[in-house]
Amino acid sequence: MPDERPSGDPPRLAQLRDVETVYQPAEDSRLLAATAADGIDDEALVLDVGTGSGYVGARIREATGLRVVGSDINPDACRQAAQKGLPVVRADLFGPFRDGRFDAVVCNPPYLPTALEEEWDDPMERALSGGENGRAVVNPFVDGVGRVLAPGGRAYLLLSTLTGPDAVRARAQTAGLSTRLLAEESHPFERLLVFEFTATD
Repeated sequence: MPDERPSGDPPRLAQLRDVETVYQPAEDSRLLAATAADGIDDEALVLDVGTGSGYVGARIREATGLRVVGSDINPDACRQAAQKGLPVVRADLFGPFRDGRFDAVVCNPPYLPTALEEEWDDPMERALSGGENGRAVVNPFVDGVGRVLAPGGRAYLLLSTLTGPDAVRARAQTAGLSTRLLAEESHPFERLLVFEFTATD
């Protein structure tokens, strides 16, 4: 993840990838894909929210043989994911999907805490920046994922220790979800975490 940078400059994560509009696979994507593929049950229907390049969804499909649908608000991301063979819906989180539709939902959200004066207003900002506390997308994901999960369904969310995992756990509890830490991986400026959420009722 990025180290310290001058105010207003894009994070090094964006600069190190020769990609203008779509987040490409990195260590966070790989950790989420591997962890979710190990935990998802047979015959599940999977939604990859914020699919980006389609890497996570495609890896889960290849590892499990399950049907995976991607969604992303970025039309360029939808095109890239479709090129990997994923059915893709252009959507902001869960809007177009029916209640109880998915057995599993996975998400690698934008989670970099970024002060308002450091935003840089392009598609890579929307793919990387989680707002001032890193939870601008995480919070609505946690609030809404229970609606689209089938009974007994599970959600897999990639977080960072930069994102305030305790606050995310507390929000999940308020949303009626139990939380379990499934995997973690240390990096120089953070630990990457994969949480599993299940409905408590």
